[in-house]
Amino acid sequence: MPRRAREKSSTGIYHVMLRGINKQIIFEDNEDYEKFLQIIKGYREECGYEIYTFCLMSNHIHLLIKEGKEDLGMVFRRIGAKYVYWYN
Repeated sequence: MPRRAREKSSTGIYHVMLRGINKQIIFEDNEDYEKFLQIIKGYREECGYEIYTFCLMSNHIHLLIKEGKEDLGMVFRRIGAKYVYWYN
């Protein structure tokens, strides 16, 4: 069953969770964590979002993020694609 569509927040602040397919490991070592943080930092200015807090775990991440100029769906497609391209 597909998940429900994200409801639009009046504050623009969202809790976002990303995880690997079938809960696979997405961060194997410190270099992976550092690369992911560089990617989200790099897109921050371009997309205009603010990250209030984050938690990176071996098979998923949590972010508390405020939407900026771009829709969060598009932002995370970019972030995910760039990280996966680098990781693979």
